[in-house]
Amino acid sequence: MSTALLATRVVAILRAGDSARAEAVVDVLVDGGIRCIELTMTTPGALDVVERLAARVADVVDLGVGTVLTAAEVDRAVDAGACFVVSPSVVPAVIGAAARHGIASYPGALTPTEIHGAWSLGASAVKLFPAGSFGPGYLAALRAPLPHIPIVPTGGIGAGEAAAWLDAGAAALGMGGPLIGDAMTATGDLGALAERVRAVCAAVAGAGR
Repeated sequence: MSTALLATRVVAILRAGDSARAEAVVDVLVDGGIRCIELTMTTPGALDVVERLAARVADVVDLGVGTVLTAAEVDRAVDAGACFVVSPSVVPAVIGAAARHGIASYPGALTPTEIHGAWSLGASAVKLFPAGSFGPGYLAALRAPLPHIPIVPTGGIGAGEAAAWLDAGAAALGMGGPLIGDAMTATGDLGALAERVRAVCAAVAGAGR
């Protein structure tokens, strides 16, 4: 896992139909204490944003690219300045390409078989997705036979659920819509985003390790 993700235990996920507000959103996230940020390939212009951010904040933020499905996309993410890639599923070629580049990879998985398989292929950690549909109890059950695999629950997790997931054994949390809200839209409320970031960071700080 990346240094920033281990330290702050939150990766903020930016996914939107437009990337125009991405850098403003990142500034709010960084100001609030978030140090690990993922921009998804489904967001138009995501790699351009990563490249600009890498030149500006890479010394304080770990930047990643999400929804990466091919080795070629890993190459493009690395060229843009990403230090980790995230996938919604287990794609051996993506895990292998990330390893060749020396960056972290977080493939998405749900079942014990998928999680163990991803880890065996060389994943840096495994994204439990869609975590919000199953709850912290499911993570605790997974962790019992697989305590050695770092798991990052992602999908539908907000500040109110953060502590429960971490107490259940999450290594970190992937937080998208419940954290970012409407901030990526032209009329999105960046002040409200800043409040959610403060709430998330406070919840994480108060949770057990």
